[in-house]
Amino acid sequence: MAVFTALGRDDIERFTAHYEVGTLAEAEAIAAGIENTNYFVTTTTGRYVLTVFERLTFRELPFYLELMLHCALHALPVPAPQRNRSGALMGELKGKPAALVTRLPGRSVEEPTIAQCEQVGRFLARLHLAGREFPLFQPHLRGIGWWKSTLPKLEPFLPEHAFRDLAEEVVFQDCFFRSAVFEQLPSGPIHADLFRDNVLFDGGAIGGVIDFYFAGCSIWLFDLAVTINDWCVDLDSGAFDLPRAQALVQAYHGERPLTPAEHACWRTVLRAAALRFWLSRLDDLHRPRDAHLLKPHDPTRFERMLQRRRSDAPLPWPV
Repeated sequence: MAVFTALGRDDIERFTAHYEVGTLAEAEAIAAGIENTNYFVTTTTGRYVLTVFERLTFRELPFYLELMLHCALHALPVPAPQRNRSGALMGELKGKPAALVTRLPGRSVEEPTIAQCEQVGRFLARLHLAGREFPLFQPHLRGIGWWKSTLPKLEPFLPEHAFRDLAEEVVFQDCFFRSAVFEQLPSGPIHADLFRDNVLFDGGAIGGVIDFYFAGCSIWLFDLAVTINDWCVDLDSGAFDLPRAQALVQAYHGERPLTPAEHACWRTVLRAAALRFWLSRLDDLHRPRDAHLLKPHDPTRFERMLQRRRSDAPLPWPV
């Protein structure tokens, strides 16, 4: 949980005054997430989320906001970035880029059902298909390049066996990401962080999918792996709940058929998804940033998961 940039009511009023959203009624810091500062903002015209971006730059941010707007215009339940009076999707708060997006209904679920996993699978496939028409490109900034640069920074903090395990997996994945096989896999914009807490259910349906700020362009199979590694597992052991996992992947396949080449790479990509979050959670734990509220997530969950994905245990795949 994190609030890195504390905002007073006056700060928020000055920012929202640049938008056609009426006058500020309420503002509340959101003690969730570990990357950006977020506030719930209620005005006389509606409910919004104000985000101050702590890592993304003014140059990088347009990709994320334009992608969200593109998806919202394709009738996907994602937050719609608001344009200010100058027509821009982003502004500035305390020297940092900031944006105002619509607040969507619903709550996240801790114990997803098979039906909810099916909905998430369908949503993800539709997101990928909508992204085929998206004109902007930006690499996935938490992809293989970040893994390789972060690994040596963690060495002083880790036991030798853990660092060796990480290093071996990074080398293995680097070979895969450089391969001709990887280049041929279907790709485009991906959410890259579709965890349980980033999907809001409103009644029996998805009310909103939030937090697009790890998005980028990469293989769609990686996005599916990140999602299934969270939605369809026992969180303590990392083992798949096969009924939920099978339901999610089957629902995805019904919208965007998976290919034989993707099947051949499935275990490797599931390993990559586990590695990505093991590395990032280790980094948050051992090299934390200053924040008013910050509680890093447990990295050992993804250490255990990576070991399981390396095994020959059965994997879900469409029938």
